[in-house]
Amino acid sequence: MRVELLLAPDCPNAAAAKTALTEALHELELTVPVVERVGDFPSPTVLVDGVDVMNDHAGAPEMRACRLDVPTIPKLLAALRSRTAEA
Repeated sequence: MRVELLLAPDCPNAAAAKTALTEALHELELTVPVVERVGDFPSPTVLVDGVDVMNDHAGAPEMRACRLDVPTIPKLLAALRSRTAEA
């Protein structure tokens, strides 16, 4: 499983996304590395095996933007569980 956290520089929601992701991984007892990338992304975005946990779209567009739909623990858990079940 590949987990990526995409952030724009100085994203005000980065800490909340990191905390939610850490809590979801801990709850599921998953020890997978999280690749953190900073650049021109809708921020914060969490991809699980290349799929955005908030909208089920593959990848993320190249654009620097602040997301209003910040990744939530329930969405993260659902995406992680889904990928774990498929493995």
